Amino acid sequence: MISLTAQLSGLVGDAFAGLDLPRDLGRVSRSDRPDLGQFQCNGAMAAARIAKTNPRKIAEKIVENLSRHPLLSDVSIAGPGFINLSVTDEFLSRHVTALNADDRLGVGEVSVQKVLLDFGGPNIAKPMHVGHLRSTIIGDCLSRLFSFAGVETISDVHLGDWGKPMGMLISALELEQPDLPYFDASHSGPYPEEPPVTLEDLERLYPLAAAACKADPARDETARLATVDLQSGRPGYHALWMHFLAVSRRAMEREFGALGVSFDLWKGESDVDDLIPDMVKALKQSGLAHKDQGALIIDVAKPDDAHEIPPLILEKSDGGATYATTDLATIVDRVKSQNPDTILYVVDQRQHTHFEQVFRAAGQAGLNGRTALEHIGFGTMNGPDGKPFKTREGSVMKLHDLITMVREKALERLSQAGLATDFTKEERALIANQIGVGALKFADLNTHRLSDYIFDLDRFMRFEGKTGPYLQYAAVRIKSILRKAAEEKVDVPDAALAVTSDVERALG
Repeated sequence: MISLTAQLSGLVGDAFAGLDLPRDLGRVSRSDRPDLGQFQCNGAMAAARIAKTNPRKIAEKIVENLSRHPLLSDVSIAGPGFINLSVTDEFLSRHVTALNADDRLGVGEVSVQKVLLDFGGPNIAKPMHVGHLRSTIIGDCLSRLFSFAGVETISDVHLGDWGKPMGMLISALELEQPDLPYFDASHSGPYPEEPPVTLEDLERLYPLAAAACKADPARDETARLATVDLQSGRPGYHALWMHFLAVSRRAMEREFGALGVSFDLWKGESDVDDLIPDMVKALKQSGLAHKDQGALIIDVAKPDDAHEIPPLILEKSDGGATYATTDLATIVDRVKSQNPDTILYVVDQRQHTHFEQVFRAAGQAGLNGRTALEHIGFGTMNGPDGKPFKTREGSVMKLHDLITMVREKALERLSQAGLATDFTKEERALIANQIGVGALKFADLNTHRLSDYIFDLDRFMRFEGKTGPYLQYAAVRIKSILRKAAEEKVDVPDAALAVTSDVERALG
């Protein structure tokens, strides 16, 4: 279906075309002054510059053309040439009746496309924290919108599952449990099916290993060598890494599941590791990649850049790959395996320069082919102090703890409001989860994507105002009205909906 503004834009566009002026000058929008009309068109201003005449004269000709149109109840001019329009109740009634009869409420499907969304981005052996929340909520929202619009949509969590952090974990575990078969270089399997570590073990080990490697060069070298052995295919290390992956993924699926989010792909950095050597070789041969102070770089700056864009580092001076290297190889993999029209990266806005470097390098090398690459950045969720949200102790809050907090707050609000008192404990818990997660998502999506916002649980959980709980309450109340109408056999027509009052007119 065509929206009201689109239909009116076509009508007014025809009137401009009748004056040998561009049709797109007839673009109509909702009125800023509803006391003057329901809709407005400001095209006479631009038309006057083209025709080198007074805008009001053009507006008068447009109004004269439209004044007798059967769809319009009123057409007038305000100020120097603003055109105000209102539609007839009959036309509005037909439009809302058609919307009511359409299962998709007038939302058309777009031409067939394929979009791959990269969001979530958790790391193996690290608990998901509040920093993952916005990427997850915004990415999932975009995925649902694209799917509803008829676009083939693929979601990829893109795990941080490779590199030195894995070597740090392996070497730290070997110090604690040296007798595990994974550390016997002569042993090639089979290895135990049950993981030798729990999620709590990983969450404890990683910060200890990171601190030890930072303080002790010998420990750091041990971790580096373990990383090399893992990436070279040492059986015991690879089996241990698979355990790390499985244990971490179970926790990730729990957190994502609590938010109602799932993924089509669970790929990570490890999936493209074998693509890097050939890609780097080709970039060298093409002349795009060259040595600079020992590192292998790609120059991506442009003469007209408004701010400095540093070169992309493909290999560090010690020969190690970077996140940019892995991201380029991931583009190669995605284009080859999925061939999407667009890849959207839903990642913190603070990473914008990184993605600018990666996209430019990919474009120069032709790695993305016909695929468009776009960074969907976002601001941070902050605490009352205006800084990224943390616990009272000053550490980054786990996502699991945040979700638990909003559930508990929702239960508290239900009790305060005297709601759901006749429900079972399990039912109240389910309702609290729906309210809490709904409040969390609404608060995030209600904020301009690029803006930071303050996490205020008391405000988010209100049952009135512009909040998730109020939106849910309104939906439940509407369903209740319709259910009671059906019970009392009140006729709710599926056919014609007549606009007969000011409030119905405004709603239409």
